[in-house]
Amino acid sequence: MNTKTYSHTLAGKTFTVELNNWAEQANGSVLVRLGDTMVLATAVMSQMSREGGDFFPLTVDYEERFYAAGKILGSRFIKRETRPSEEAILVDRLIDRTIRPRFDMRMRQEVQVVVTTLSIDDQNDPDIPALLAASLALSLSDIPWQGPVAGARVGRIDEKFVVNPLYEERKLSNLDLVVAGTKDRINMLEAGAGEITESDFADAVSWGYEYVKELVAFQEKILQENPREKAQVRLLPLPEELKNLIKEEFSSRIEAALYKQGSRSERYGEKDSVKEAWLKRAQELHPDTFQKNSAEYLFDEESSEIIHRRILEKGERPDGRGPDELRKLQAQVGALPRVHGSGFFARGETHALATITLGAPGDQQIVEGMEVRTKKSFLLHYNFPPYSTGETKPMRGPGRREIGHGALAAKALTPLLPNKDEFPYTMRVVSEILSSNGSTSQASICAASLALMDAGVPIKKAVAGAAMGLMLNEKGDYKILTDIQGPEDHHGDMDFKVSGTRDGITAVQVDVKIEGLTPDMVRETLDRAKTSRMQILDRMETVLSAPRPELSPWAPRVNILKINPEKIGALIGPGGKVINDIIEQTGAQIDIEDDGTVFITSENEDGMKKAMSLIKQVTRELKPGELLEGKVTRILDFGAFVEVGPRQEGLIHISELAPWHVERVTDIVNIGDVVPVRVRNIDEQGRINLSLKDVPGRYSEEEVARGAEERTRMPQRHLGGRRPGRR
Repeated sequence: MNTKTYSHTLAGKTFTVELNNWAEQANGSVLVRLGDTMVLATAVMSQMSREGGDFFPLTVDYEERFYAAGKILGSRFIKRETRPSEEAILVDRLIDRTIRPRFDMRMRQEVQVVVTTLSIDDQNDPDIPALLAASLALSLSDIPWQGPVAGARVGRIDEKFVVNPLYEERKLSNLDLVVAGTKDRINMLEAGAGEITESDFADAVSWGYEYVKELVAFQEKILQENPREKAQVRLLPLPEELKNLIKEEFSSRIEAALYKQGSRSERYGEKDSVKEAWLKRAQELHPDTFQKNSAEYLFDEESSEIIHRRILEKGERPDGRGPDELRKLQAQVGALPRVHGSGFFARGETHALATITLGAPGDQQIVEGMEVRTKKSFLLHYNFPPYSTGETKPMRGPGRREIGHGALAAKALTPLLPNKDEFPYTMRVVSEILSSNGSTSQASICAASLALMDAGVPIKKAVAGAAMGLMLNEKGDYKILTDIQGPEDHHGDMDFKVSGTRDGITAVQVDVKIEGLTPDMVRETLDRAKTSRMQILDRMETVLSAPRPELSPWAPRVNILKINPEKIGALIGPGGKVINDIIEQTGAQIDIEDDGTVFITSENEDGMKKAMSLIKQVTRELKPGELLEGKVTRILDFGAFVEVGPRQEGLIHISELAPWHVERVTDIVNIGDVVPVRVRNIDEQGRINLSLKDVPGRYSEEEVARGAEERTRMPQRHLGGRRPGRR
């Protein structure tokens, strides 16, 4: 086997690339290693073009393999990998968004990139090696594309940037940024941050991009030594006669439809009418060369050219706004009567309704994957039903888009959530997109922020976001657009989403359709986004400026108790008998952590009080001299056992029943009697010794004196006996 190995050290971390014939049937394949994390990337292109397709058919699949982590994971009955996890889908999207702009969109041959994680070391995240491997697999293949690309992760620890931080280092960082691009431009950003300023974020992008260029140069050296001629693929034909026809007869009609004032449905309806007329006319005049896909592509290209020209030359956007102008904003809270909190947010024709449900700590989601094993107490789910765009489609659960948008919204809100000690609830936010015309993920963030405050969740600050766009021509002239909507997103060159608070950025996501952005363009966009974010926050604060002081009456209440960790076993009981009995009696939900923290969740006050009382009884640490009350449960010759707490008994020795000599235990107490007792001591085996005669007020002074006199007359051997070793 002919194997070639290349290495490059990036800030002390070594990337190793191995070229071999493991996947020799693929058009291109490569192994990339960072530490002990290793991925295999393959790239395959179909031999035939997809007939009837109206887009470039690229698929990216990131495959997790549990063996990579040395784990046998899964449910009791299924021990193999099934559908991709959310983490895998997010890596899919990260790779796809980086490589897709580097293809000719006229290609119709299917291309599939598969990245499989073969080994993971619990230190190095496989997503950065996966992106490098995907780029190399394509570059080393005969598949035509405009690579290579690379990515780098940037963290910030103690105000210093760190490239590709290890998992443990990322826990100390207030920034998690992935920068990706070519040697000349940045074409993808993905970030979560703890209210970082625009200036610091731009500095992080510029700093990280230098490492991206270094990894691209590393790939170029490999490609120079392993050249591969690219295949000649059949592109979607664009006949000159059709290009001339659309400009001469339909350009003005397309422009009028695109800039028609009215609702989204009216504009789209007018545009569809013009498009239908164009297809009919093109087929009539050029029946021999007419292809519907080609004619539709030319219609789309002409629409893009018109919008670019109008915005760049005149600053005119399709809906009549100026470049820096937001659409009309609406906000509302408390729209739904029985949910724990709700928020509605609208920006133009983009409408999002967010709800929040508060649950017990035990309702948290257990995440067990190849590289992630954790529990999530904050969940944000995003739904994008077909009616939001006036369409009919099958509804088959969340797809990659829904998962990606939900993860972005969760990333934006997480830094502002209260910690578990302050607010121990599990929180599930659901964003329903009711109407869509651009930037639904950012509308979801605004609506979710309102819903959290409406529910009384003590979030530190309100969070808002908006999407910024870009129009760029061949000369390099460009304009940045605030709050892009449908046509500007579809025909524009950039989707730059920024969310945060008044004090800084919490999440960023950037995709482009061009070669990419310069660091200066990134910095300018961030500044424009901040201005729009302040305006949105102003509008949100007119509805609700701070979290409500009280939780919804429909939300459960959670109280916290701290017990000695050594008492956890007593609270659970054999086979869970004690805790299950408390749950059955009170209806409360009880969650126990290893450090002795007990969370009690109940929907009614009486159940809460009773559960707390029972838990305190079970776990209380008795002290000598303490006064208690309990029920007599058993009587033996040498004394009586008294239940002083759930499944917690103590012994009153016969000599401790009264100040005088007692012949029979039943002369003083009987089974079922409720009596006061004092704790004499707790022996080394944890057995509780009680006294009835030492309880203040139990016996009169005369009875005590009589007992003392009687005991002085009795032989010493009658003064009680030794306690048996077993009860």
